[in-house]
Amino acid sequence: MDVRSHKDLKVWQESMILVEEIYRATAVFPKEEIYGLTSQLKRAAVSVPSNIAEGCGRKGSAELKRFLYIALGSLSELDTQLEIAERLHFMKKNEEIVERIYFIKNMLVRLIASLKE
Repeated sequence: MDVRSHKDLKVWQESMILVEEIYRATAVFPKEEIYGLTSQLKRAAVSVPSNIAEGCGRKGSAELKRFLYIALGSLSELDTQLEIAERLHFMKKNEEIVERIYFIKNMLVRLIASLKE
């Protein structure tokens, strides 16, 4: 894979937009959640582009794949945390965020598959 920078990857760009969306969505959460669910959601969201970037900064596709899998795990964690926030009525279901999560997951799966060949 020949990428000059992680910033060239569409999946990284989309995950950065996701981070912004999560930060905006959690801004209205109860103040007592600042160190709880709010923090967890932000951490999981930030983990996605961070792991993509770290993987791109490593040597070889095996290392890149490992970090892409970690990013996938963070997306699943984020999806679960969003559902918890909905069930606790901290937010309404945000279809745009949910769609972006699945779009990024699909992009990561395709990128990982391309690295296996």
